[in-house]
This record gives sequence, structure tokens and C-alpha cells, in this order.
Amino acid sequence: MKLSSFLLAVSLAVSLVIGSVTGAHAQALKFAVVDMQRAMNETEDGRKAKGNLKKVFEERQKTLDKQQNDLKSMKENLEKQRDVLSREVLAKKLEEYQKAFAELQQTYMEFQRELGSKEGELTKEIVERMQRIVRHMGQTEGYTLILERNEAGVVYVPTNYDLTDVLIQRYNAGEGRSETAAEPAKPKGK
Repeated sequence: MKLSSFLLAVSLAVSLVIGSVTGAHAQALKFAVVDMQRAMNETEDGRKAKGNLKKVFEERQKTLDKQQNDLKSMKENLEKQRDVLSREVLAKKLEEYQKAFAELQQTYMEFQRELGSKEGELTKEIVERMQRIVRHMGQTEGYTLILERNEAGVVYVPTNYDLTDVLIQRYNAGEGRSETAAEPAKPKGK
């Protein structure tokens, strides 16, 4: 589903919820937002995952830089020798250059897929745990709707409706470690 279709669906759902509620019930509605990306960047586990991903990226970038520099040298040598080489040799060298260029593009695509996969691997459990915490907050604190700030296209919301800081604190305190227990972790020895 495209983002615009998703936003339309969310808007319609919110409108239906709000529109179906009358007078006295309208005061019972409780909405909030949470910025999962910011929470990911500011939790201890999220920072670790980001650091690990950065290490993988830097290793892959070194490989790409070397291939790119080799390609650049190859091109410079071709340009210098263009007038001196026979047509056959020049054609062969151009073919080698094009092959090296295609290999660089292929390597880049492979690294992009690998980094995407690695990011999913490193963040999957963190996101699932955050979702458990948000669900628990919604259920125990009587929220009608909690939207993901970026996915829902929220442009403005007063800070008292933003649960991101609470999510980060609860996550770092150990809440939501198991699927069945979203309650805060109990201190050891008590």
C-alpha cells in the first residue's frame, strides 16, 4: 500500500471513530503519537544496533571505495592510452572497464540488500518489544488510538500527546522483554 493510500485509510478510520462518538462519549477519546524511529535511536539497544550497522556499513564502504578507485585508475589509463592503442586493444580495454563498472554496480546492490537485511535482523526484536510496550500503554492507560508519528503523517501534535519519551524510558527500564509480560521488569532480588 502506498503511503498516500495508507494516510487516507488512517484519516478515514480516525474520522469514523470520531464521527461515531457522540457528546458524552467524545470526552472519553484519548489519542497519542509515538515516534518509533526516534525511540529506536535513543534506546540503549537501538544505539547498539545502529553502532553495529555502522561498522558493517564502514567495512562495505571500504570495499566499494577500493573498487571505485580501481575503476577510476582504469578509466584514466584508458584516456591516456586512447591514441596509442590499436582499435582491438582499445576495444578489449573498454570491455574490461565496462565489466568492472558492472561489477561495482552489482557489489553496491548486494551491499544495499545486505545492509537492509542486517538492519532488519538487528532491529526486529527491538521494534517488537517497543510495540508490546505501546500496546500495553494503550490498554492500561485507556488510549483510543496511538499513531506512529512518521507513518501516520502527523505534522503537529502537542508534546503532552507524544509518548515517545515514556516509551524510551520504559524500554530502557526493561519493560516488554517477553511477549506475555509488557509490565515493567521487576528488580532482581525482590
